[in-house]
Amino acid sequence: MLEETLRNKWHFIGTFVLVFFVTLVILASFGFVPFSAEGAQGQEAAVSNTSRTPGPEMPIRIVIKDAGVDASIENPVSTDIAVLDAALRNGAVRYPTSAKLNENGTVFLFGHSSYLPVVLNPAYKTFNDIQKLKRGSEIRVQSEGFEYVYTVAAVNMVDAGAALIDLSRGNAKKLVLSTCDSFGAKSERFVVEADFVGSVPIAS
Repeated sequence: MLEETLRNKWHFIGTFVLVFFVTLVILASFGFVPFSAEGAQGQEAAVSNTSRTPGPEMPIRIVIKDAGVDASIENPVSTDIAVLDAALRNGAVRYPTSAKLNENGTVFLFGHSSYLPVVLNPAYKTFNDIQKLKRGSEIRVQSEGFEYVYTVAAVNMVDAGAALIDLSRGNAKKLVLSTCDSFGAKSERFVVEADFVGSVPIAS
C-alpha cells in the first residue's frame, strides 16, 4: 500500500509540473506573464539605443554609387597645405575647420582626381567622375556608427580665383565636395554641393 501511495504521489507531482509549464507557456504567449522592473528597464534601454540621435561626428568613409566613389576619409587637425596634401594620398580629406557630420554648417571634403592612364596610388583617383553627378544623385557619408545621406543640389566647375567655399555655421546641414591636384594648386576644379536628407544607424 505504501508503494502504491508513493507511486501515485510521483504521478501527481509529474502531472502538476507538466500542467504548470504548459499553462505558463500559453500565458506567456498572450503576454500575461509578469516580468521584473529590471527586465523592463533593459528593454527600454535597447529601444533608446536603436533610436538614439548622434552628436557631431567625424566622417570616415564616402560612397557615391553614381560616380563609382568608395573611399576612406582622413581628418587632419592642421590646415597646413603640406599636411593636407599628405592626407590626400590616403583618400578624401575633411577640411579641419569645416563642420562635422550632424553639425549645422558645411562639411567640406576634397580629393584628388586623375585621368592619367597609369596611376600607382588609387587615392589620386578618389573623386574621379564626381563632375558627372546629377541633381538628386545620392551621396552617403559614414561615421563609426551612422550613415548620413545627402542629395546633390548643384555641380559646377570653379576657377581657382573664384570665391572660397563658405564654411560659416548656418542652420542648414550641407556637404561640399571638391576635386584638386593639390589643395593649394591654382587650377580649375569641380565642386559638388549637396543637401542633408537624414541619417541611419549602421547595422553592426
